[in-house]
Amino acid sequence: MDLSIIIPTFNERNNVKIIAEKITTLLQGSNSSFEIIFVDDSLDDTPVLLEELCQQYKEVKYIHRRNEKGLASAVVKGFLHSQGNQIIVMDADLQHPPELLPLMIKRLARYDVVIPSRFVAGGSDGGLNIVRKLISGVARGIGYIFIKKLRCISDSTSGYFGFKRSVIEQVQLNPIGWKILIEILVKGRYQTVHEIPYSFVARTAGTSKMNLNEQFNYLKHIGQLMMYHPEHRKFYYFCMIGTLGVFVNLSCLHFFLHFLGMEELTASVYASSIAMLHNFMWNHKVTWKECKQQTLWKQMMQFPQFVLICSLGIAITTLFTQAFLFLGWNIYAGQLTGIAVSILWNFSANSKWTWSATYSQINADKEKLIVTQELPSKENCMQVEF
Repeated sequence: MDLSIIIPTFNERNNVKIIAEKITTLLQGSNSSFEIIFVDDSLDDTPVLLEELCQQYKEVKYIHRRNEKGLASAVVKGFLHSQGNQIIVMDADLQHPPELLPLMIKRLARYDVVIPSRFVAGGSDGGLNIVRKLISGVARGIGYIFIKKLRCISDSTSGYFGFKRSVIEQVQLNPIGWKILIEILVKGRYQTVHEIPYSFVARTAGTSKMNLNEQFNYLKHIGQLMMYHPEHRKFYYFCMIGTLGVFVNLSCLHFFLHFLGMEELTASVYASSIAMLHNFMWNHKVTWKECKQQTLWKQMMQFPQFVLICSLGIAITTLFTQAFLFLGWNIYAGQLTGIAVSILWNFSANSKWTWSATYSQINADKEKLIVTQELPSKENCMQVEF
């Protein structure tokens, strides 16, 4: 089997026949063998219509689930029952245009993963209302910040994508909620990604399944994926230690101001210095615990390096504190703002210099990912290394 098209459905009785007809019309003239697998969780009579489609089209199959729910788990169920060497996932609501399928199939002959994107030249998310655009934008932003491997993908939360079966072979997929693509991008085995521009069209029938619970599941999913990759775990540990350091910092600041009567700027510097020592000890034992310097002098240099890097972090924190005081704002708010900015600097710089053995090891094992975008006039290619 050349191609499997996985379509999760929930109460899509008005759309399943239309999309099945469109896909079969588009692909029946090709030389590729294909199957359309509907994975259905419907509570209405959608299964009845799917049964009729199976009788009408030999390419159509469906699975009706009674004790399972969820879009991502439905897609994984479809993977398990599919036979194609290439797999394409799309929604049944017709917001993902089937007309792109021939181009996606053609591109999958060259690339491991193909993603129709709303955010490359020629694409559009005009089919979303302003609320959905905001939710989608925030979701992409969260993924971009916390998952490094998503940063070079313009539409990592897309529900329309294709990939070679080899990408997920022997990969344990355990998605939560509605964004299966990010699970594949983080855990899958691939080297090339190609993005195709497309316009996300407005739904013509049925209702959206998006709700607050799905947004909460997305955040849980991001948290789960953060712990999957060693580099993500390091930043997670660093942030956890930094969060604990915030309480140390603010507690010391309060003590110096109200019990020792220190001047405000002096109290801020001292509080940050104590928090810095606290953070070094925990990062050395937890975040970069596998970094073992071979010589004593290199070990002795780690703390001064950490101090030098974090001194700039202290300067950043102090600058914000002074700015807030100058504006007549709360000193604690200034201290918190400075801490947040300095954490990003501290992690990046300490990864590269203080614990450079770990950083070099990570770079030695990194994978090269080629991301290309199909532009109207020419193909733009960039290489991103992990």
